[in-house]
Amino acid sequence: MKQARRLDNAPPYLFVEIEENIKKAQQRGVDVINLGIGDPDTPTPDFIVDKMVEALKNPEYHRYPEYDGCQEFREAVARFYKRRFDVEIDPDTEVVALLGSKEGIAHIFFALVNDCDFTLVPDPQYPVYQLATALTGGVPYPMPLRPENQFLPDVEVIPREVIKRSKLMFLNYPNNPTGTVADLEFYQRMVDFARKYDIVVCNDNAYSEFTYDGIVAPSILQAEGAMDIAVEFHSLSKSYNMTGWRIGYAVGNREAISKLKKMKNNIDSGVFTAVQIAGVEALDKGDAYSKNMRDLYKHRRDKAMKMLSELGWKFEVPKGAFYIWVKVPDGYTSKSFTALLLEKAGVVVAPGSGYGEWGEGYFRISLTIPEAKLVEAFERIKSIDLTSNNMI
Repeated sequence: MKQARRLDNAPPYLFVEIEENIKKAQQRGVDVINLGIGDPDTPTPDFIVDKMVEALKNPEYHRYPEYDGCQEFREAVARFYKRRFDVEIDPDTEVVALLGSKEGIAHIFFALVNDCDFTLVPDPQYPVYQLATALTGGVPYPMPLRPENQFLPDVEVIPREVIKRSKLMFLNYPNNPTGTVADLEFYQRMVDFARKYDIVVCNDNAYSEFTYDGIVAPSILQAEGAMDIAVEFHSLSKSYNMTGWRIGYAVGNREAISKLKKMKNNIDSGVFTAVQIAGVEALDKGDAYSKNMRDLYKHRRDKAMKMLSELGWKFEVPKGAFYIWVKVPDGYTSKSFTALLLEKAGVVVAPGSGYGEWGEGYFRISLTIPEAKLVEAFERIKSIDLTSNNMI
């Protein structure tokens, strides 16, 4: 059976490949330790689960949900943005509930990008930005995130002919996979650039609650003029350990939000209302829980960095998110080294090349694993003789 041509430009999704590699290894009897996927290992907190159980018993919530999200959820999002970022959000026109932020991120490309339009996407990147561009017939233009530029894109080097044909720019801070955190000055430059060239700028802010060393992540919507041109995506998956619940939201410029709503309303029927009610509980009462998770990930980060230093490996000190971006040892590519770790140690990490061309030469460690397993993974890695396993 032939597939649609739009899928020809869509390679296998990175994390699906990782899961398949894990299954194959387990079928061979390998005891796999997974440091590859950022899926929180601690459960959703009881106060959210209890609210969900209560909501499930309400027969009104068993009907079709409101397409844009129920009023209670949209108002809770607005309250969160006021409390956390001091940003005023109109719950009626500047918020839309999502089936997880990944869904909304993909759909905004379909809402705004035409054939042959350029999109400005970071590299390395969360793979959905480039995949969604390809599926819409657009042309992704990579913005390299280099260590010498603190893993921030330099829009000044983008060719003017590309800028003129660009409809969308994506940012992601705190950043996956590098762990970089952007400041408000950076966001102001990006907003000014986007307004100048009439490019919708989107910020994927899923990791805003996980920053370290005294850093607090801002919202792009705090920048002056941001509501004229910017949209921010957020997820309850990371902040409240709700990855399987599939709930997130987009906020920002009302025209862009309206177009995203129109796209979604013709594709899906909204988020299960009971999940949204549980989401209200998370947004209104989850600040202390998010802080506790931040402290946990900082502890794991510090432990992992100590073990990486003992191995003599080079890495970027993450200021946000819950990943560590590590240089592969000399003599290896991203894929050859990650394949070696799985084969020789039963340890899974994500190859940097899966995040784009500029991710080559790195791999990503996820800290969403109990400390004992994290330590065991490094003990296994220490036992490998890397000098005799060059796999380029």
